[in-house]
Amino acid sequence: MYETNAKTQSLVIKNATFITSAARAEQFIKPDKPVIAVCGKSNVGKSSFINMLANRKKLAKTSSEPGRTRLVNYFDFGEFILADLPGYGFARVSKAEKDKWAKTLDAFFRNKNGIAHVFMLADSRHDPTEDDVQMMQFLHYHTLPFTVVLTKADKLSKMKLKEHIRAIAADLYLGVENLIATSAETGYGKDDVLKKLRFVIDRASEPAYEEEEEGEDGEEKEE
Repeated sequence: MYETNAKTQSLVIKNATFITSAARAEQFIKPDKPVIAVCGKSNVGKSSFINMLANRKKLAKTSSEPGRTRLVNYFDFGEFILADLPGYGFARVSKAEKDKWAKTLDAFFRNKNGIAHVFMLADSRHDPTEDDVQMMQFLHYHTLPFTVVLTKADKLSKMKLKEHIRAIAADLYLGVENLIATSAETGYGKDDVLKKLRFVIDRASEPAYEEEEEGEDGEEKEE
């Protein structure tokens, strides 16, 4: 995980548009921009979070019925591509459908070199679910850089929110600095997310490690 410098400027998102949806790995797009993935439980508020970032109310479709995001939905956010992944952990879905979503997620994350960062959303009001823990372990296993974004922070008092952030961080074995509390209703935490995005995008544009290992004359350094 990357730590954002306090002086990092916020990313400015001027326009965000829907690109396409993908149901299978062969339909995944390979853009020349950094890809930021958003994952989380079916009812965690992914669509509302995406709409908050985009400054649009209906870019990502919200539904009163969880589990409607069954495809990988791609959005062009200017300096990066946002990939909205199928929600997990929805009980009223058949095992076959859950297995299908799991395969889609696994296929998407298999190309980890094409993913600049992952925002893993969790509900600020509740303890992490078994699915949340499993997803985080999956991201750790595949060494994917990620940040846990806590949603629905407006539903808690400031004191309760601080308590929950500390508790959720402990449950996930993370430092509190690796969590960002947000509210799509009030915009709380949005600037922190935009700063993280700015940092991730700037880092993604840096030369590859191998290039940095070259000497000043362009030849590789000897070990």
